[in-house]
Amino acid sequence: MPEIQNINHVALTVSDVARSVVWYEQVLGLARVMDGSHPDGAGSFVLLATPDFSVMVGLHAHDANGGERFSEAVTGLDHVSFGVKSHEELEAWQARLGELGIEHSPVNDQVGYSVVVFRDPDNIQLEFVSVG
Repeated sequence: MPEIQNINHVALTVSDVARSVVWYEQVLGLARVMDGSHPDGAGSFVLLATPDFSVMVGLHAHDANGGERFSEAVTGLDHVSFGVKSHEELEAWQARLGELGIEHSPVNDQVGYSVVVFRDPDNIQLEFVSVG
C-alpha cells in the first residue's frame, strides 16, 4: 500500500474570507501565500501558511454559502487541532489568546496530552495540543 506522508492543508469554508484572513494572520501568525477562484467560478479562496509551509490553512468562500455559523454536530468537520512542541508552548498560546481577547478554555491536562480549545469567527472549533 502507498503511504500518506502528512496532511497537506486544511480547507475551511468561512462566511467572510477577508475577516477570517485577518483573524488567522493575527491569531496564528499565518501569512497569505496564494489566492484565487474555484475552478467552477462559484467561489474563491485564500491560502495561508507558516513560513516553512508546515501548516497551511485554506479559507474558502462559496457563492451558495448562506452564512450559517459552523456546527460540529452536523456531518463533516468536527474541529482542527494544531500541535505544539511542549506544555510550556501550550501555556504561551493560552496567554496569547487571552491577550487577543479570544475566548478559550484553560489548559486541560489529560493522560498523554494537554489541550486548549478556542473558536474562529465562524465558530469553527480549533485546538492547540501538546503530547506527552
